[in-house]
Amino acid sequence: MLRTGVLTEMNDNRVREANFGVIAGAREGDDEVYAFPVNGTADACKDAVQTYGVEKVVDLAVEGAELSSDPETLAKAIADAVRHFELKALLGLNSPRGRDLLARIATILDAPLALDCLKVDLGQGIVTKSHFSGKTLATLKLSGTPLICGIRPNAIRSRPDPREADILPYQASVEGAGRIRVKEVKKAESETIDLTEANIIISGGRPMNSAENFKVLHECADALGGAAVGASRAAVDAGFAPHDMQVGQTGKTVSPQLYIACGISGSIQHFAGMKTAKVIVAVNTDEEAPIFGKCDYGLVGDLFEVVLALTEVLKASS
Repeated sequence: MLRTGVLTEMNDNRVREANFGVIAGAREGDDEVYAFPVNGTADACKDAVQTYGVEKVVDLAVEGAELSSDPETLAKAIADAVRHFELKALLGLNSPRGRDLLARIATILDAPLALDCLKVDLGQGIVTKSHFSGKTLATLKLSGTPLICGIRPNAIRSRPDPREADILPYQASVEGAGRIRVKEVKKAESETIDLTEANIIISGGRPMNSAENFKVLHECADALGGAAVGASRAAVDAGFAPHDMQVGQTGKTVSPQLYIACGISGSIQHFAGMKTAKVIVAVNTDEEAPIFGKCDYGLVGDLFEVVLALTEVLKASS
């Protein structure tokens, strides 16, 4: 039986939901899936991941090292475990933490690395990923093992596949601590949903005119059942929204089920960050705006009138 590993990122000892799609990408036939908790414990990880098909949760340890604050040693420990359990592939989120760890692990193992993947076929060693700012998709054939892949959050839909997972304690054969220490993690003041994990996103462009006006989008987001609010680069550059809300080539890349673009023209740079959304809805006063050639549904109209009307309907139906 072949085995595949999944880096399972956790925040406050809870598994990030975007990991469940990565697990779905790791499951092929009768392959066993091994979870490697990152920034959390195996006990806290087990219940969440076994629902989606994980059968083994690896409880990593390195003598004299605190792995949660030592990414260099953590990467060495995971690489050692990949060899020990003879994994054919290791998948993880294409997040800042995931990219850092996956690149380190690929270097240690001298293994092929592909990041920001939208699809994976581990049996054939084939991945599909976005190239040239989203203008085209590339299908790549990777050679060598194990395959190391970073999956764009929400690019692969999660699929419940309940199993009974076992926790496997593993003492990695790694000597000494790494040269890097994470001393402190400062969380953003905002407690809003992470754009990269959101299933629904409503974004505003320069026509929002002010930071105050973004309250209209936040109210609609709440009525949509806890959607995330994003912004175009133009809105961010104008000071209407912080950079962590920016969607696009120089912001965040997202793959929600629904993306609502309000007052966004649809530049190539913005489209590169949200083109993999399953459904795109555009609201713009300019009927010639490029976004209308890229969306599934378009509405020519004032974004404030449209969003307020949508919010009222959503609240009335809840």
